[in-house]
Amino acid sequence: MKKKVLSFMHRHRLLEKNTTVLVAVSGGPDSMALLHLLYDMKKEWNLRLIAITIDHQLRGEEALADVRYVRDYCEQIGVEHDVVSIDVHQYMKQHKLGTQVAARTLRYEVFAEKMQHYDAAYIAMGHHGDDQIETMVMSLARSTVLNSMTGIPYERPLANGSIIRPLLVVTKAEIEDYCHTYQLSPRIDPTNFEQIYTRNKIRHTILPTLKEVNSNVHTTIQRLSETLQEDELYLLEQAESMKKDLLTYDKARQRWTIEINRYKQYALPLQRRCFRLTLDYLYEELPDNLSHIHETLFLHLQEDTTSNQVLHFPHGLFIEKSYGKLHFYFKQIKDEAFEVKVGQLPTTITFPNGHMLAIEKVMTKEIDEPYTYRVPLSKVKLPIHIRTRRNGDRMTYKGLNGTKKLKDILMDEKIPREERNQYYVVTDDTEVILWLVGLRKNHIEGINEEEYLQFTYIQ
Repeated sequence: MKKKVLSFMHRHRLLEKNTTVLVAVSGGPDSMALLHLLYDMKKEWNLRLIAITIDHQLRGEEALADVRYVRDYCEQIGVEHDVVSIDVHQYMKQHKLGTQVAARTLRYEVFAEKMQHYDAAYIAMGHHGDDQIETMVMSLARSTVLNSMTGIPYERPLANGSIIRPLLVVTKAEIEDYCHTYQLSPRIDPTNFEQIYTRNKIRHTILPTLKEVNSNVHTTIQRLSETLQEDELYLLEQAESMKKDLLTYDKARQRWTIEINRYKQYALPLQRRCFRLTLDYLYEELPDNLSHIHETLFLHLQEDTTSNQVLHFPHGLFIEKSYGKLHFYFKQIKDEAFEVKVGQLPTTITFPNGHMLAIEKVMTKEIDEPYTYRVPLSKVKLPIHIRTRRNGDRMTYKGLNGTKKLKDILMDEKIPREERNQYYVVTDDTEVILWLVGLRKNHIEGINEEEYLQFTYIQ
């Protein structure tokens, strides 16, 4: 294994001599093998090694035992050791994130701080070939763009240095054999076997099947990842040059402009990337709810022969098509009234915050999803209205006797005042509120096998 890793490091120039290297060490097989391997190189390469262990405060005494194990091992071999505790639960609540996303975000913040503190050139992480396969499979299932399917990079910038992943060239089994050979006794995190996490499902179901088809699949996937990363880097460089050539700024009107005919002269892969780079340039921080749907709308806007159209993107970004040009500008939207009348179906409405509402006729009656609502077509009067709430708006819903003000519903849900005008209502032509989108549904009974209107909220 060591020979493979050293060859991989040499080929990608992952490490220089006479440098400080942080090593992310949890106590598990991957990180312990990585620490042992780097320690074996320490004298010849003149490395200063510092093991960084993070207690996520998620597994109580078990996690503390992991910390003690790493500390004792570092003392035994004479490697510096730094322990940091992070409050993942608090961060989850504060930012409304899942456990894994919150833990990863805090973890990388710690790594960046420690790299600056120790003036480290590298932080080495124990991701291996099986991790790469799992990541690529997850991306294949979820992503629609190439730059999200490039896998785990073997090196990327962080703080004043780089993250390096020397073990991407070897499998989990090789790492376990290495630990056995050198009599390492790593700790095992029991959450790795819980299939409530998508990654663990892939690890225990899909990964074994792939290895039956190709026992060397980790090498194949790693080469694919590197090729995709190289291709994506080249395309992004070309798209950045395209953006600089096409995007102009009108200071007086405070808007950016692109000429459509010039934009369309470029290949579609560059158009897509230029669009994403333009958004990255315009937004101080990209909104979480930007998706491939926004990209599709933007590309369709260029091809549509209808003039003078406007797309509403998140956080008040407007994209206006006018006389062969696309204008990008920001506009305050929180106090603006919004109303759309819908008579023809199916259709999709774009809200000022960039979210969308798809409306269609269906035959199925029951559905229990928070962002989908169905109402019997015979019980509503068309056209349908989608709008911002108004003072005095009231509605009823299942379990409520009478009606309740929308303002009180929003307060009950602890929606901040500044966000309340970004919650929209669906009414019929008699102004009966059918849905406070994403929060409350008017429960209207129908008869069997009749048509229903289905509303699907897309964030």
